[in-house]
Amino acid sequence: MASNADRPSKGRPPGRSLLPQVRALALLVLAVIALHGAVLHGLARALSSAQPLAATGPVFTARTLVLEAPLQADAPRTAPDADQPVEPVQAARQTQALPAPAKAPMAPAPEQAVLAAPAAVPTSIQDAPQAALPPPTMLAQRAVEPLPNAPAGAASPNTSQANPVPAGATVRSVSAGQPDYDYLVPSPVRLKYKGSGTKGFLALPVSAELSWMREGRSYDARLELGLLGFSRVQTSKGAVGPRGLEPLRFGDKTRSEEAAHFQRAKGIVSFSGNGPDAPLMPLAQDLLSVYVQLASMWGANPARFSPGMLLPFQLVEKHRAGSRVFTVGATERLKVEGREMVAIRLVCDPSADYDNRVEVWLAPALEYLPARIRMTQANGDEVDIFWSSSEKP
Repeated sequence: MASNADRPSKGRPPGRSLLPQVRALALLVLAVIALHGAVLHGLARALSSAQPLAATGPVFTARTLVLEAPLQADAPRTAPDADQPVEPVQAARQTQALPAPAKAPMAPAPEQAVLAAPAAVPTSIQDAPQAALPPPTMLAQRAVEPLPNAPAGAASPNTSQANPVPAGATVRSVSAGQPDYDYLVPSPVRLKYKGSGTKGFLALPVSAELSWMREGRSYDARLELGLLGFSRVQTSKGAVGPRGLEPLRFGDKTRSEEAAHFQRAKGIVSFSGNGPDAPLMPLAQDLLSVYVQLASMWGANPARFSPGMLLPFQLVEKHRAGSRVFTVGATERLKVEGREMVAIRLVCDPSADYDNRVEVWLAPALEYLPARIRMTQANGDEVDIFWSSSEKP
């Protein structure tokens, strides 16, 4: 009896069961490969010959530029000749200030964007950039004018301390920087005064004598104040010149004398108390000569002076020199020795610590020498003297 392995299968002839299927599958694969190759070949030819489709946005194509020669900017022009008109600056500015277009320009092509735009080259002098100029220097000096309310010897804006312009709103200036006054010195005379002084709460009687002497161009003045057996003597010596009194020496003595010397050749004032020298200013007077100088100014032209007028001086004391201003006041009537006397009141307020406030009344009847003098110290003590009599020297 034969086994199952030796029996042939039904429906499958031996050695020919799978060969037809393999061949059919291979042919099918080759056909598919050939079809794909044909399709790809045709697509490549179609893409190489087809035109680009219209794009909704800008299409950028990268290109390589080869510059044959570098760009050269035009050389800036030199200044135009005199016969060539130059554009006004205003027109050039208007050209540069044109308004921007309503629509923004299209972006440049890549080859244009690669090249940087050359800097603008000026076409005229107005277009060329200019360096900022410094502010102009004030070279011209101002005219010499007196400064109101300024003390004597104070420098004005266009003068130095060595040659100041004294102040005074109504005082005229001359080339030398000094007020222009006329002077007529009074005749030699000896004036006597009576009055009172205060020392704290004490009121004490005071007597005084003012002596004014002149011989040729030289003068000699002396003022002595007496208080309970004590005296204070001030002296002034000098010359009379075109500008009135020119002191040379001022002395002030209580127990011992101290003096100030006007060294006009050197332009200084020196002091015997070893104090520092002071510059000698125009219109310099000492504490005594200033009374006679004021009388000389009024004696020459009394109509020139009016209330509120400022009269500056450099006043020299025994140990220092300072700037002082006399203010012209109103005309008053004084009662002296049982009679009335017309006098013009002047006030010199302190300009520094420990300065005295000085008031003086100039009387026409005394050739404008003082009819009354009142001196008030910083602590409140004062001396007030009135004219009582006159004598010929």
